[in-house]
Amino acid sequence: MTIPAHAPVLPARSVLSQVWSHAVFVHWRVDPADVAPLLPPGVRPDVFDGSAWVGLVPFVLSRFRFLPLPAVPWLGTFAEINVRTYGVDAAGRRGVVFRTLEAEHLPPVLAARALFGLPYRWASIGLRTDAAASVVAFRSRRRDARGRPRGPGARIAVRVGDEVVDSDLSRFLTARWGFHERHLGATRWAQNSHEEWPLRTAELLELDDELVADAGFPGLAARSPDSVLAMPAGHPGFVTRFARARRI
Repeated sequence: MTIPAHAPVLPARSVLSQVWSHAVFVHWRVDPADVAPLLPPGVRPDVFDGSAWVGLVPFVLSRFRFLPLPAVPWLGTFAEINVRTYGVDAAGRRGVVFRTLEAEHLPPVLAARALFGLPYRWASIGLRTDAAASVVAFRSRRRDARGRPRGPGARIAVRVGDEVVDSDLSRFLTARWGFHERHLGATRWAQNSHEEWPLRTAELLELDDELVADAGFPGLAARSPDSVLAMPAGHPGFVTRFARARRI
């Protein structure tokens, strides 16, 4: 089944809004049996071409809003890096399962944990862009309880190409209109909506990662990735809205 490139209509009003930009998608094939024990109850691995997939996905988040309130100005713009895989439930809802999410600002970390049960971690994250060379680079280090950057980290740099990508695989990896998460004793589904991802080919220039192993996939980041995609350089980003998570 091909995943549609366009998001379905949200089933209820949005409770959260963000703008996403500078996204990079680095993915590896894995055995579905390695993913299955890490998924919430009631969710099985979603596979493409016989494989489950694990992604390392950095991006920039801005204009964070609890709807219908206005954007929280003092949160500003900050980077996030998540390690994710993909699952499908008995109703056929195909979504992201986050293993870890690193984020720069502590208040959104606490809010996302409370609202959705997401496994956010407070981290120090830097972003460097070179528009002339079409290079995007992220670096991160997780903070401890005192705010000191001492935990696992990552360094990722890509050169974004000009070739537009819209394939069954690219949609499988990026056109995910919700996520599954275990929260408050039950597996929950939260649907989101945003415009179609504007994807381009990308060349991996640097990858020095500890986050993928920390998320339950030791040794995986030592392999060459099986897919590297990115948003085009200079893209302004797009608004993403989330409905309230519901028990499945």
